Amino acid sequence: MIETLLFLPVILAVLALVMRNRTLNIIMTSAYAAVFMAVAVALYRSHAAFTPYFRVDDLNILFLLVLAAVFCGVAVFNIDYLKKNEAPAKSHALFTANLLIFIASMTGVILSTHLALMWVFIEATTLSSSYLIYFSHSDASLEATWKYLFICSIGIAIAFVGMIILSMGLNHSDSLFFDDLYAGAKNISPFWLKLSFPIMLAGFGTKVGFAPMHAWLPDAHSESPSPVSALLSGTLLNAALMGIVRVNRLMTLAGMKWYAENLLLAIGFISIFVSAVYIISIKNYKRMLAYSSIENMGIIAICLGVGGAGMFAAMLHLAAHSITKAAFFLTSGNILHRFRSKNIDDVRGLLRSDPATGWLWMLCFAGIVGIPPFPIFLSEFLAAKSMIDTGMIAQLILFLLLLTINMAGIGKAVLRMSFGAAVEAAGEPRGGLFSYLPQWVFIALLLVMGVSLPGFVEELLHKAAAML
Repeated sequence: MIETLLFLPVILAVLALVMRNRTLNIIMTSAYAAVFMAVAVALYRSHAAFTPYFRVDDLNILFLLVLAAVFCGVAVFNIDYLKKNEAPAKSHALFTANLLIFIASMTGVILSTHLALMWVFIEATTLSSSYLIYFSHSDASLEATWKYLFICSIGIAIAFVGMIILSMGLNHSDSLFFDDLYAGAKNISPFWLKLSFPIMLAGFGTKVGFAPMHAWLPDAHSESPSPVSALLSGTLLNAALMGIVRVNRLMTLAGMKWYAENLLLAIGFISIFVSAVYIISIKNYKRMLAYSSIENMGIIAICLGVGGAGMFAAMLHLAAHSITKAAFFLTSGNILHRFRSKNIDDVRGLLRSDPATGWLWMLCFAGIVGIPPFPIFLSEFLAAKSMIDTGMIAQLILFLLLLTINMAGIGKAVLRMSFGAAVEAAGEPRGGLFSYLPQWVFIALLLVMGVSLPGFVEELLHKAAAML
């Protein structure tokens, strides 16, 4: 089953490049999304392996299911998006091929059992997603693409240096398989391990979007087509986070949990602070969503750093943020299609001019800032409780203050865009069912999770948290 997820998109990508047919591109993307979801569910029920290098476990199955859910929603949205996009056939073929390889690359990151192999796939996600960011062929998208390539490549190179340093400290074997690293964690030289972790945290953290290595993210997310923005925020950041989570587990087993936790807390608070500074006065609503992604990845880092119930909160927040942000970015695509502007001041009266988009915009806002009953409220509540349990009162006050600032900044923009008299729009509503259906399904899924977390989801989150 794993080989299907890895090799089928490569075959379909070649077919897309050869045929250059818009309808075929849509069919292949939708079909692969359906296959991906079916295989992910099957792997959840029966963990499997493909060679020693790819395996499903209690941690990565959560990441894989989140990827499957977001990809399915994006594939459905893509039906209307690609139909109405007027780019030439070659651009459509390249978009589809790179999208499929991008999904396969993220799958490789998630399922890798070897640190160096994971690194290779993370680099592959950078290369395959670059054209997706540049799809509009504008000057701004070209600049965003080069910034993305340059900064992320440096970050991945830094992570590679961290891996070399870790290898220098291995006394029991030269293997970088996670199982071997975990089994011999106590034998790794503490000096080299302490030196390697912050370097890998900075390297992989660049791709996650942690501040201050985040400079690529606002440009890439805001200049990408909305389906791509949804994948970048909802799945790519998670895939890069997998590298940090795996190495953080090694630190715990080596008896250096306190060291890793303090670094994660520091980078988490820096990320939330940076996002608060920009969000409170942002003018571009897609950049606002990008900075919100930085904030939420920072929250996950803080949950990991707090420990205890924070581990469960981290996994819940990861799933909830991915689904919410995917819905948010897809909805922003409908707004952009109607108003032909990313400027907050150019959009007014959404609830009157396009009620479906307006209500989705409001519900996504409620979901991302954690208004009950959305599940982000629960994950942030558990993070706060963990801080109280561990005596981090000062950190709790700062945490709540920064969350409030971010909520105020996003809320100010969303409310201004949603209410008031409708302004004349340069475009028209998308109108197609597929432009709205994925977001409504995502919102319904979030409400179910927030009101009464299904038993199998709770078990999935607990098992993933136990492996952190």
